[in-house]
Amino acid sequence: MMAGFGHGTRRHPRSLGRTWPRTGPDRATLGIIGLVCAIAGFFVLGIVLGPAAIVCGWLAMGRSWTGARPVPAVVAVVLGALDTLLAIIWLAGTTAPGNGLF
Repeated sequence: MMAGFGHGTRRHPRSLGRTWPRTGPDRATLGIIGLVCAIAGFFVLGIVLGPAAIVCGWLAMGRSWTGARPVPAVVAVVLGALDTLLAIIWLAGTTAPGNGLF
C-alpha cells in the first residue's frame, strides 16, 4: 500500500472546509448595499458609486441572469448603470470646450 500524502483530501473537494471561508455578506445584504450605492450615486460620486452598485447587484443576483433574481439586486444593477451613464455624460459635458462649468 502506498503512503498517501493527503490521503482522503479529494473525497469531498467542495465541502465547507475545502473552499473559501463563507464569512462575507449574503446576497440579500449585497442587494441592499447595491441599492443604497445606486441611490446615493445620483447625488454624489456617481462615477464611483454607479459601478459599485452594478457589482453589488450582480453579485447579489448570483452572477447570473437566469433563475430567481431578488428585486433589490435588479434595481441596483439598473440604477447603477443609469447612474454611471449620467456621470459619464456629465463628465464629457464639463470637459468639452466652451460647455464647461466656467
